[in-house]
Amino acid sequence: MSMSIDINCDLGESYGNFKVGNDDAVFPYLSSCNIACGFHGGDPLHMKNTITKAIKYGVQIGAHPSYPDRLGFGRNKMNIAGNELQAIIEYQVAALQSMTESQGAPVKYVKPHGALYNSISNDIEEAKYVIAGILAIDPSLKIMGLAGSALETYAIDQGIDFIAEAFADRRYEDDGSLRSRRKEGAVIHSPVDASLQVLSLAKENKLTAFSGKELSVTAESICIHGDNQSAVEILKAIHETLSLNNIQIAKF
Repeated sequence: MSMSIDINCDLGESYGNFKVGNDDAVFPYLSSCNIACGFHGGDPLHMKNTITKAIKYGVQIGAHPSYPDRLGFGRNKMNIAGNELQAIIEYQVAALQSMTESQGAPVKYVKPHGALYNSISNDIEEAKYVIAGILAIDPSLKIMGLAGSALETYAIDQGIDFIAEAFADRRYEDDGSLRSRRKEGAVIHSPVDASLQVLSLAKENKLTAFSGKELSVTAESICIHGDNQSAVEILKAIHETLSLNNIQIAKF
């Protein structure tokens, strides 16, 4: 039996005259995409255009909501009352879902962005409001989050469809958390290093932390960040490396 892994990317994060990432160049290499919903990046026109491109390339669509932190690109932790956070999530997911369905395609999952993603990986009380917001819009939506996190354990216990995710272009700490972007070496820019990390994840369910410690990580989807300046080169290297090892890129 041939092996396969899903490759996803955060897209549609440009807004107004500000361009973020290189969406057109990365789309051919993806099986899933997480489309920004306007609160950290994205705007109605970029959302619509990104949906159109995803459909054109046959790429599975997920919503990518965040804290309302446009100036910080969603990477600042925000303390928001639970009922307000739930409404913020509902608003973003509903907007993307309606726009996607208007073009004849479904939204299959939701992946929170940035600081919100990291926060709910371990803060289950906050995560409950995010999950409630997602399921209030559509109970069939899957939730994508950090593989091996407290969120994964909670989701499985609650019978929630959870997609465990790992990263091609991020370093990890010994506890399985992502290394903070404020620290040296947090982001991988080398196509060789990123592709070898993906190969190890896809083939052996392992990766090497920043310290050199080997971690066991089982993931259904692997992310490359659209705003990584080396994203296109990394994706090309991932495709070549996986192909040489008879591993297919396919939707989860």
